[in-house]
Amino acid sequence: MLLNSDLWVSALIRRAEIGGAFATVVKKGDDRAGSVIVKAYDTSARTARLFTEAFGADGDRLWIQPVVSDSESELDAYIARQRGYDPDLWVVEIEDRQGRHFITEKVDDQGPRP
Repeated sequence: MLLNSDLWVSALIRRAEIGGAFATVVKKGDDRAGSVIVKAYDTSARTARLFTEAFGADGDRLWIQPVVSDSESELDAYIARQRGYDPDLWVVEIEDRQGRHFITEKVDDQGPRP
């Protein structure tokens, strides 16, 4: 059983706050079934990474980096495109000195495969 999106996002923000980071909802999506994009901003290195939910080869849910770029504007453009396709999409931004994403589920942070 999956959590409603609003509950999952609230828990993510709470974990980030407990960890000493700042997290906020930039775009609110559908409370029950909206997909989520997490933008983790490393304030010390001034870099950002995106994470979105996907399904692995085994059918299990995991979080992946849909696009890898050193340009934050490219990451923001990806988010804007996704919001155009899916108006129910949530966008959560986390600012942390260590660049942590605070996602507790399985994360494949190696970036997209060619």
